[in-house]
Amino acid sequence: MGGLFIAAGAQALLKPGRYAAKAAPLAEQVAPLLQKVDERLPTEAKTLVQINGAVQLGAGLMLATGTAPRPAAAILAGTLLPATLVGHPFWKISNPMVKRVEQVHFAKNLGLLGGLLLAAADTAGSPSIGWRTKHALDQARRKVTQSVATR
Repeated sequence: MGGLFIAAGAQALLKPGRYAAKAAPLAEQVAPLLQKVDERLPTEAKTLVQINGAVQLGAGLMLATGTAPRPAAAILAGTLLPATLVGHPFWKISNPMVKRVEQVHFAKNLGLLGGLLLAAADTAGSPSIGWRTKHALDQARRKVTQSVATR
């Protein structure tokens, strides 16, 4: 799955103009939010496309190589949402054939999102942090109860 994002990220980095026009409406919507966070943050569509591409490329490499796959999958899920909304807005298209193609791509990306979310949650057989925390608290509670009972 990482290979898809490596290729998509590289394309966005090398040819951001190809995607910038489609990304412009979303960039205009998020620009005020970015400016509130820090005035130095970029708001131009082309730059945001390149940043998204760089993140996809880096996280795609991490996922493909098995380096921190859970965080990489979570990051890729975050980059896939705006890319899907910008790249496949089937609800704006009136031509039935083009609309159907965009619906298929939109649905494909939702499937990828599901796979990424599963990969982000996958512990490869190891207990999750939540389980380990609950287990440690239960053990500590038992020890305290045991200690109080023996006094």
